[in-house]
Amino acid sequence: MSSFGERLEAVFRERGHVCLGIDPHPFLLAEWGLPDTAEGAREFSLRAVEAAAGAVGIVKPQVAFFERFGSAGYAALERVLVDARDAGLLVIADVKRGDVGSTVAAYGQAWLTTGSPLEADAMTVSAFQGVGSLSDVVTLAEGNDKGLFILAATSNPESAETQTAVRDRGHFAGSTVAAGIVSEVDTLNSATDHLGSIGVVIGATVDAADYGITADQLLSTPILAPGFGEQGATLSHLPELYGEAAHNVIANVGRGVLRAGPDDVRSVLRRHVDELTKALVR
Repeated sequence: MSSFGERLEAVFRERGHVCLGIDPHPFLLAEWGLPDTAEGAREFSLRAVEAAAGAVGIVKPQVAFFERFGSAGYAALERVLVDARDAGLLVIADVKRGDVGSTVAAYGQAWLTTGSPLEADAMTVSAFQGVGSLSDVVTLAEGNDKGLFILAATSNPESAETQTAVRDRGHFAGSTVAAGIVSEVDTLNSATDHLGSIGVVIGATVDAADYGITADQLLSTPILAPGFGEQGATLSHLPELYGEAAHNVIANVGRGVLRAGPDDVRSVLRRHVDELTKALVR
């Protein structure tokens, strides 16, 4: 099997850079005429997967909206993950797990092991305990041709104080927390001639320069970019936001698309793909 980075490059070429975030919020379930239950989340998400297939190449289920229903929610999520991957979509499980040693390895086994009930193509992780704390799950991801996206500069405004804090010790002394994470990920990807399989999350509503992040740190690194649509960022401005690294960006859209209702999600996604494709070839 090709590496996650190689598969991602193929999706970019064939189906563009737009990713549909599948977030079964209670208000969206209501707007779609569905109950706020595990069954409602399952039906909502399967319709979203059906609409995404053929329009985009990537989906990102937010696991929290399934977890709230307990075991029934996880059963619904398992079906959604299987159907999405069977439809040829790359699936990023938005789980934001982070820990050390055998614990983080177990998280990775749940989401990144071939044949696991929760198998995805990539997962989001947190490096609050240091990028090195994720070494076991990095090894697992690369060994299974899967991907990771490590939080670096996130869209929520309350994160800025922590993520722009300047380190005063260690190899990355003088850099911000976010820039240090990006540098460490760049090192992880340096051994490949293709797009790497270890990515970062850099929100589209932040100014990467304010976080000490430069585009030359990201040329081999996939970037998962939330914040487009209802959070305020515009797809046509993506090249300006990410500079030389723009062609590595997964542009996540979610609520703004899903609000269109089940009959119009596909057409809205196609418009977004066209908009971003035109922006990237200017």
